[in-house]
Amino acid sequence: MYSVYILSDGSGKTAEMAIKAALTQFPDREVELIKRPEILTVEQVKQVIAEASHANGFIVHTVVSDELRQALEDTGKLYNVETIDLMGPLLAQLSLLFDLLPARKPGLFRKLNISYFKRIETMEYAIRHDDGLRPEELNKAEIILVGVSRTFKTPLSIYLAFKGWMTANVPIVLGIEPPEEIFKMPPERVFCLTTSATKLAVLRQNREAHLGGTTGSYAKLNHVQMELEYAGKIFTRHPRWAVIDVTNKPIEEIASEIISILRKKNDQKEDDEQ
Repeated sequence: MYSVYILSDGSGKTAEMAIKAALTQFPDREVELIKRPEILTVEQVKQVIAEASHANGFIVHTVVSDELRQALEDTGKLYNVETIDLMGPLLAQLSLLFDLLPARKPGLFRKLNISYFKRIETMEYAIRHDDGLRPEELNKAEIILVGVSRTFKTPLSIYLAFKGWMTANVPIVLGIEPPEEIFKMPPERVFCLTTSATKLAVLRQNREAHLGGTTGSYAKLNHVQMELEYAGKIFTRHPRWAVIDVTNKPIEEIASEIISILRKKNDQKEDDEQ
């Protein structure tokens, strides 16, 4: 059973009809449609997204309010819930066709462009800041991944960037201190990746075989253990950094774990401010 939440600042009938029409193309899938009409506040948006996250569902919406659209984007990221905008792309295309912004909604078209270019920006940032590049720009990152080689830092960075997060990654190299910029970052943004030495050695051996066996001690178990121990000592010096064991976990699961930690820290911050 799949759960689709229909969120609207009106009756939700437009979204419901569109979804039902689309679902006729998937007759062998059982889908529960859950309507949440008259969503008019940011708090209501957060409640629906939390509900959808608990049900492992996603949200389809026809919201046009700038404030609520921003809340959907921000809270959806924190809860790792997909939010599908039915009205926005249509309004954007009509704006281009008519050379006119939607009536009484001057911020909407600009918002759509911002959302589109934000996604491009996060992808570019992840690529430009892969493997410790440009550490002087780490202050722009929302998520910083730290770990030894082959702990999935790069694919995680790209996956999180696609989800809309500004993500950088910094390698831990045996005997070399990480760039000082990382120690100046808010600790809630830093995520340390660790894994089983045996599993990591196997991954590196596969990599070594692909490269023709030219990586020296890189894939040897004793060297891998030394690297992980060195990284662990750095992590221990910074107890407010989150440590995540990535052993045998798919990228999606690791990313969900990171986002869950971010959400809890964000909720705690909001509670402290109240």
